[in-house]
Amino acid sequence: MTLAATQSDVAPSVSEPMSARSRRLVRLWLFGLAALVFCMVVVGGATRMTGSGLSITEWRPVTGAIPPLNAEQWSVEFEKYRQIPQYLLLNKGMSLDEFKTIFWWEWGHRQLGRFVGLFFAVGFGLLVWRGHLRGRNALIALGLGVLGGMQGMVGWIMVASGLKAGMTAVAPVKLMLHLTLASTIFALLIAWATHLRERTERVPSRFVFGARILLLLTLVQIALGALVAGSKAGLVYNTWPLMDGVWVPGPDTLFAVTPWIENFVDNTALVQFNHRLTAYLLLAAALWHAWALGRALPGTSANRRATSNVWMLGAQAGIGIATLLLAVPLWAGMLHQAFAMVVLAMVAVHAAATKTA
Repeated sequence: MTLAATQSDVAPSVSEPMSARSRRLVRLWLFGLAALVFCMVVVGGATRMTGSGLSITEWRPVTGAIPPLNAEQWSVEFEKYRQIPQYLLLNKGMSLDEFKTIFWWEWGHRQLGRFVGLFFAVGFGLLVWRGHLRGRNALIALGLGVLGGMQGMVGWIMVASGLKAGMTAVAPVKLMLHLTLASTIFALLIAWATHLRERTERVPSRFVFGARILLLLTLVQIALGALVAGSKAGLVYNTWPLMDGVWVPGPDTLFAVTPWIENFVDNTALVQFNHRLTAYLLLAAALWHAWALGRALPGTSANRRATSNVWMLGAQAGIGIATLLLAVPLWAGMLHQAFAMVVLAMVAVHAAATKTA
């Protein structure tokens, strides 16, 4: 094997190879970031499900890190909350102690976001300074940092949508954008960390394509799940496998809203139906991919990863069905969202580790 070939195997996407130590340190940093993003998603889900996301009505990226420290400051924060539609329409009469509960959920979520930014900045600076991140690798890492900054801005845009007149929660589309961007960042972190691990196994290009399609479908399904959460579509049609006693609801149910395009966001029947259909499609695609890999390359790492993905997706489908049948209790909703990120991590690892022969 030539030196050029060795370099291509180790780091095909960078201009120069990384040492084993540099790869190890960068991978640890990336996995640390991924773990923090995972926590962000889980805490964000709890914040949404407890109705806490609108409790802090201002975006103060720096000074907002300091919570109210005395009775007067708590009174000021509570008064701000009592001016928004969520309080006036849903929570009128809420006590200060009840407000503190939802405030701490949202404050914790934002504080965790600040820590993610600090962890990224310190890690990036140290790795660049010590020469472990150079050239295109440094630019890729910087690009991930930019995405993280965008995620913070999208988070505030989402919150601001829930502060408008007549709104008692954030807009479903903006929630979808927020969760999808977080999931994309999470998948990129996992995929890059996996890519930096030297692997020699190669598979035909059709399986590489299949692994990437599974990753894309998983992200689409998470996006549709965010629409279900944002529109509270999980609180209706709490039966499975039928919806309202039928396999496929009629057009008068699925397209009851006008104009028709708004059904994909505002019609709880169509929103839930799309999430169900994509779940079936994703599981079927994973089954086909694992079966095809098993026939062509039995006993390989790629085959084992593909089979594991089928089991993980099947478990997630079971959790989703249970969550629906139970009408989305807090623990089930959080478990469903958290396990979705675990599945996404597994699929991202498979997509990054499955390389063309």
